[in-house]
Amino acid sequence: MIFDLFSETIRSLSGNKVRSGLTILGIVIGIASVITMVAIGQGAQSSIESSIQSIGSNLIIVRPGAQRSGQVSAGVGSAETLTLEDANAIKAEIQNVKAVAPEVSRRYQITAKGNNTNTQAIGTISDYTEVRNIKMDIGSFITNSQVISSSKVAILGSTARDELFGVNANPLGQTIRIKNVDFEVVGVAASKGGSGFQNPDDSVYVPLTTAQHFLSGDNFVTTISVAAADQNSMTAVQQGINGLLLKRHNISDPASADFNILNQTDIIETASSITSTFTILLSSIAGISLLVGGIGIMNMMLTTVTERTREIGLRKAVGVRKIYINLQFLAEAVLLTFLGGALGILLGWAASLAVSNFVPQLQTQVSVSAILLAFGVSAGVGIIFGFYPARRAANLSPIEALRYE
Repeated sequence: MIFDLFSETIRSLSGNKVRSGLTILGIVIGIASVITMVAIGQGAQSSIESSIQSIGSNLIIVRPGAQRSGQVSAGVGSAETLTLEDANAIKAEIQNVKAVAPEVSRRYQITAKGNNTNTQAIGTISDYTEVRNIKMDIGSFITNSQVISSSKVAILGSTARDELFGVNANPLGQTIRIKNVDFEVVGVAASKGGSGFQNPDDSVYVPLTTAQHFLSGDNFVTTISVAAADQNSMTAVQQGINGLLLKRHNISDPASADFNILNQTDIIETASSITSTFTILLSSIAGISLLVGGIGIMNMMLTTVTERTREIGLRKAVGVRKIYINLQFLAEAVLLTFLGGALGILLGWAASLAVSNFVPQLQTQVSVSAILLAFGVSAGVGIIFGFYPARRAANLSPIEALRYE
């Protein structure tokens, strides 16, 4: 019976190849869209996580501004509550701290040799390389003596170097201008492969005191980055920093703190939550095409039942049981969706690879779970949208069916 059922299904679908192909196409587009959207979402999540991890290991970030209801207030970054003395106190008094790097960061228009770029200038100290995993390509990073003397020196990120002096140029000894102040280039940081508004490769580093005196014009810092000794000590270090800063800022109620503290795990979890939400949203939108494809299958099967009414009546008249007729039409619907699902998976995979090739920063990831989901959805669509036409065919009266013209 199974062989006969399969043969009959193939014969019925191949009898009208164009109609079957167009019906399958709806499922193909739906499954491919879902797989591609999931692959893009997972690739984006992985890329964001790796980018966050690349900025430093066991990283704790202290920023000015209050934090309420688990969300940083809108004034964060512009508030002026953290100082270099706060950073020195953290390094001196908190245990299990490997390095501390205060920074003053702001975007400026930077010029050199007739070229210009709008990028982030970061004033910091020598410990920044350890806290943020900065490696040098050529030259050297900021030294303690340059911080003490407020030297007008600058280290370029690889992207900033390319924008100002040309791709892979050697700018050592050249001059750049930030806010009408000349800085001598003494180094170029190795590329970290970042992207976005705060791309570490598209940054310029200067001594902290130089940035405070000549660029920001005040003694406050915009961020204090702290590297804990290891992953296990991060919670204790974060709690210690919180208590120390509350004491230094004369704040008795922790809810009134004029600073907020984030650790690397919190940042990754928040970013992952956001990308997961967008992945679900995009997949849901793509899933609408699956619904349209399912309706197309139902429409085709209802048309097939109408066209084969006399055949169904003849089968029932010679004693074919209702369940076999039901299975025949249900099998046709399921086979359509399985063919569409298989082709959709291949198309979705190819589309995901194409996205990775055209957008190198986004490496899509096609997971086994997404493939299994696609097969499950395709089977479900076939059963759900094929059940009604199959049931209608099985319930036809043989006498009325034989009369049908």
